[in-house]
Amino acid sequence: MSDQDEAGAGADAPDPGHGRDDRGDGGGRGDRADAHDRGGDRGDRGDRGGRGSRGDRGDRSDRDGERGDGAGEQPREPNVFAAVDRGPLAGGDTGGAATARRALRTWASGAGDRHTHVQGDGAFFEGNQFFSVYGSGDSSRFVRGPVPPETLARLAQVYCEIAGYQRMKERLRDHRVLVLCGEPGSGRKVTALALLDEVTGGRVFRLDPRHGVDEITDEALQEGGGHLMELLTEDVRTEGDPRTRSGPGGAGGTRRPAVRLSELHLDRFAELLRSRDAYGIVLVESGEPADRLLRGRYGTYCAPPPADEVLRRHLWERLRGEPAEALGAARALAARPDVVRALGLEELRPREAARLADHLARHWRGEMTDEQLLAECAGFVAAQAREWFAGADRPGALPEALPALNAGAFRIAVAVFDGSAYSLAAEAAELLAWELAVTLDPEQAPGRRLFGAHAEHRPMRARAVLEDGELDLGPAKVPVRAVRFRGAALAAAVLGEVWHGYHNVRGPVARWLRALCDDPRAEVWVRASVAAGVLCSWDWIHGFRELVVPLAVTDAPVTRLAAATALAESARDPRIRPAVASVLKDWAVSDDSTLVGTALLAHGFVLAAGDVPGSLDALARVVRTCGPADGDVLVPASFSVTRLLASGEPEPVLRRLHQWLEDGRINLANLVHLAVIGALGTRTTHLWGLREVPELDEHAARPLLVALLATRPALAPELARLLRHTLATARSGEAALEALGGLLRRAAKDPAALGHVCAFLPRLAVERRDRDRLRGLLNELVRDRDRPLDRSAARRMWDAVTEGANR
Repeated sequence: MSDQDEAGAGADAPDPGHGRDDRGDGGGRGDRADAHDRGGDRGDRGDRGGRGSRGDRGDRSDRDGERGDGAGEQPREPNVFAAVDRGPLAGGDTGGAATARRALRTWASGAGDRHTHVQGDGAFFEGNQFFSVYGSGDSSRFVRGPVPPETLARLAQVYCEIAGYQRMKERLRDHRVLVLCGEPGSGRKVTALALLDEVTGGRVFRLDPRHGVDEITDEALQEGGGHLMELLTEDVRTEGDPRTRSGPGGAGGTRRPAVRLSELHLDRFAELLRSRDAYGIVLVESGEPADRLLRGRYGTYCAPPPADEVLRRHLWERLRGEPAEALGAARALAARPDVVRALGLEELRPREAARLADHLARHWRGEMTDEQLLAECAGFVAAQAREWFAGADRPGALPEALPALNAGAFRIAVAVFDGSAYSLAAEAAELLAWELAVTLDPEQAPGRRLFGAHAEHRPMRARAVLEDGELDLGPAKVPVRAVRFRGAALAAAVLGEVWHGYHNVRGPVARWLRALCDDPRAEVWVRASVAAGVLCSWDWIHGFRELVVPLAVTDAPVTRLAAATALAESARDPRIRPAVASVLKDWAVSDDSTLVGTALLAHGFVLAAGDVPGSLDALARVVRTCGPADGDVLVPASFSVTRLLASGEPEPVLRRLHQWLEDGRINLANLVHLAVIGALGTRTTHLWGLREVPELDEHAARPLLVALLATRPALAPELARLLRHTLATARSGEAALEALGGLLRRAAKDPAALGHVCAFLPRLAVERRDRDRLRGLLNELVRDRDRPLDRSAARRMWDAVTEGANR
C-alpha cells in the first residue's frame, strides 16, 4: 500500500500541477506581460461555452432518475473515489489556517471604518511645529523665507532634545553644513530649526525646495543666518541615472539632468556659508541617498524623540493655566485602551504626538466629546495614508514618477502581506510597481533597479519594521524575515485610501491581486484573496466583476478557491452578505462547472449562508441534482463539508452526515464518504475557514480526525460510525482504507496522536470483519519492505483492535 505521507501522494496534499502542466515550474511568472495577458483573458471569460460546460442539468436529473428506479441493468458507475487524493485544489498547500488568521488580524482593526478621513486645513505638521505647504508657481528665482521669531520662541518651549543633539551642534559649527537623515514626521525639521536657532541667535531662513544644492548661490544666503533646505526625492538620485527632474521653470519650463548630491556639492555649499558666516542644514529622507550620505562627514541620522516626552511637553504647553491635575488626567486619557485602539499606531511620531496633545487639551476643556476624540484619533492613520499617496505620480513622466510608484507599491504590498515574509512583500511590490508603471506610461518598460533601496531602509518609507518571524506551513514552521506595519490600523488605511481615493489605481491593483491569487503558495494566494474580499466589501459592484469573476471562471483550482475565499470575506460585511448569497445561488445552478465548483467551495466558509446548517443545506441542494460519480460537484462539496467539520461546530455536521446516509440517495452517500476520507487524510491547517478555532492550533499538522479526537473526545462514537460505514462500503472502502493507513503511519511517529488513535481503534473493531480488515491493514504496513511501520506502535494498535471485540 502506498503511503499517503509521501510527498505528492497524501490525501491532504494534492498534486499542485494537476490540470496545469503547461505552467512548468512556475518560472513563467517572471514574465509580467504574460501575467497581464492572463489577467485580461480571465476577465473576458464570462460566457464559457465548450470546455467546462456541465451540460443540461435537467437531462442529467432525468438520467439519475432512470438509474434510481431499479428497472433494467444498472450501468457501470465511474468511481469518484479513485481521484479522492487529488482534492478540489489539485495542490498540496491548500491551507494556511495561520495565514488566514494573520490576514484577518491585519484587517480587523479597519473593519469599523474603512473610509479615509479628509483633512482640509491645507497644512502639514512636521516635528513640533506647523508649516505651510510651499507653493508651486513657476519661478527661476531662488526664494528665501525667514522663519518667524514667534515660531522659534514656541519651538524653544516644547522642543524635546534628541539623542546626539549636542554632537550635531558641534559638527554644524565645525563644518557649517549638516545633513539630517530621517523620515518625514520624525522631528528632523524641528531639530534642524532648533540647531540653527541656537547657533545663529534666531536668524533662521528656509530655502526654496525646488532647487538643488548645486544651484545655491552666494546671493541666496543671508549673512550670519541659518539656512534650512529640504531636498525633494529626485534631487538625490544616483549619478548616471537617465531620469530627469523639473528645472526652475517648473512643469512647463526647461529640464535638466538630476544631479547626485555628493560631498563635492556639500563642500561647495560649506564654503559659501563660511564666506557669509552662515550655517546650513539639508534634510534628506531615509533611503539609499541617506545611507550614502551618512557615511560621509556631513551626514547624521536624526532619530525621533520619545513620543511620550513630546506628548508631555506639548500637553504642558497647551494646559498652562489649568489645574495641576490637568496634565496627569490628559496623559491618562492618552493611555486609555479605546484611545490607543483608535490611534492604531504603535508609536506616534512627534507631529502626531503634538496633534494628539491638542486634542487631549481640548477634551479636558470640554471642547471635544469622547466620540469626537476617538474620531479624531482614528484619522491619524488615514492622514498618514493620504500623505503617502497624494500626487505620487505628480511629475507625469514615468522616469520621474517611478521612485514614488515604487514606494507606493511597497506600502500597498505591506498592507496585503503585513506580518508575512519580507521577500514575498518585496516581490509583490515589484509586480505591482510594474502594473502601476505600465498604466501610467504604456509605451515605456519600467524595468527594475538591482541595487536600489536596501532592505534595511525600504521598510522605513512604509512605516514598517523588519523582524525575525516564523511562518506556519502546517507540517512545519520555518524562520522568516518578516515585515510589518508599526500600527495595526495602517493596512486597512492604506488600501482604503488607494481604493476609495484613486479610481485609476483600481485597475492595476485588481490585475496584481488576480496574479497573486494564481500563485500556488498559500502564504501568497490566501493573503491576496482576503484582501480582494475586503475590497469587494467596500465596493461590491466594481470589486465583484473585476476581482472575483475572473478568478472563479479559471481552470486552476487554486484561483477558484481564491475566488471562494474572496466571496466569503466579502460576506463578513452583513450589508454585502445578501449579494454574495444571491451570486452563490445563481452559480449553483449554472451550466459552467467552474462556477458551480466555486460556489460549493465558498459554502465551506460558513459566512455566505450565515451558519453551518445553512451551508450544509446549500451543499446538499447541489449534490442532489448531480450524478453519483460527478467529481466536478462531489469533490469540492466534500472538501467544504470537511472544512465545516473544522469550523468549530462539528456536531451539526456529523448529524447531517448521518441523515444523508439514511436518505438512501447514492450521491449524498458518496458525499459523506468523501468527506470522511478527507477527515482521515487532510491536515487541519489545510481546512482553514476564515474562522479562528484556537483549540485546533496545536493540532495544525495532524489529520482533522486526530484533531477532533483530541479536542472533542465526545464525538468519537459518531466519527467511528461514519468511518466504519465508509470502510464497509465497496465503492469507497479501498480509498478509505488507504487514507486510514496514512493516518496510522503518521500516528506511529507522533506519540500524542498515537494515544488518541489507539483509544479510537476499538470503536472501529466492533465486528469480526472490522477487526479482520484492520489487522490486515496493520500486517501490510508492518511488512512494507520500503518503510515498515514501527513494530512497537503497530503492537499498540493491534492490541487496541483486539480490545474492540470486548466492546
